[in-house]
Amino acid sequence: MSEILKASQSLFDSIQAAFFLTDAHSKILYANRQAESFFGYKREELEGQRMRILFFEEDQVYFLPNILYLSLCKNGFDGEALLKQKDGKKIFVHLFTASIKEGEEVFLTFALQEIQRLKSLEREKLEMERWASLGRMAEGIAHQFRNPVASIGGYANRLWKGLPSSSKSRSHVRQILREIVRLETVLQQVEEYVQILRPVLRKEKIKDVVDEALHNFSKGAMEEGVSFRLDTEGLKGDGHLFVDRGLLIKALSRILENSLEAVALARQKRRKPVTISLSDDGEKVEVAIADQGQGIPTKDLSLIFEPFFSTRPNRVGLGLTYARRVMKEHKGKIRVESQLRKGTTVTLSLPKDRRRKVRRELIAPEAAGRGES
Repeated sequence: MSEILKASQSLFDSIQAAFFLTDAHSKILYANRQAESFFGYKREELEGQRMRILFFEEDQVYFLPNILYLSLCKNGFDGEALLKQKDGKKIFVHLFTASIKEGEEVFLTFALQEIQRLKSLEREKLEMERWASLGRMAEGIAHQFRNPVASIGGYANRLWKGLPSSSKSRSHVRQILREIVRLETVLQQVEEYVQILRPVLRKEKIKDVVDEALHNFSKGAMEEGVSFRLDTEGLKGDGHLFVDRGLLIKALSRILENSLEAVALARQKRRKPVTISLSDDGEKVEVAIADQGQGIPTKDLSLIFEPFFSTRPNRVGLGLTYARRVMKEHKGKIRVESQLRKGTTVTLSLPKDRRRKVRRELIAPEAAGRGES
């Protein structure tokens, strides 16, 4: 068995679960790398010990003996267990056990997955299904509303043109036209969100992408008396990355729009600039948009990515939802830090190259020519 272990060690170390091999009395013969990570022991500290080292004292009387019995005499154990790390902390795991017979000897295997990680994967799966369902529903609603909104807008325009300038009804028709524009904006943003396709990645320079997004807002910012400050000191690398330029500009635009409005509503005597900071550490590029506007109440921070959530009645509430969707499609991340009456910072983090380093360059001179036949 020791020869099999030596031959299979790299295989066991690659398993994304803690793995133990013991004798029939639960003496640990082998523990893989994940086992070290899970429990905080070094491999040599585990090997030679019995599995009881990982169980709390109260579970050594019934629970552990039952697991060993099921492993040796039945089809093994498959269930949850609360185990103990080296520092005494608890770790909640899903445990699978089985027995192996090699000649006259019997060995036991223990495979453990951290429950928290399993639940995280399950949450991600459910969230993906939820967003897909929401997208289908939003697409159907937008389709049903598009024609009635267009009809109402058309008739309102005719009424506006046909009314004399002195008519008191003109103010009512004007308000109808304003609300129609708002409805059309809602429909447009819903359709944009639903119709996000897989990004078409091309090599871009992050500064060029940000410059284009800022250019689109320059006029509106001037009207509000707000300026932008671009900080590129953090660009240690070349600032290039693979992104869908159009999608990223739209995501940046939604965030910039929020920042402009937050600063405008803050009612400061002297409006401070919105700062856009760029950084490149060689592996990822980050764009941080910081304003010193109203800020977001703590109670609302957990809701800001929810569709149609907004604290401002005139806003659709899809800006950050859209930005997060774009980040997910790029395998990137978005985080928001905010304090009420102090301001908000939204940071987009994007991988420079979705291929891992081991796939895009030689990691050592000795690797040269290894793939040649």
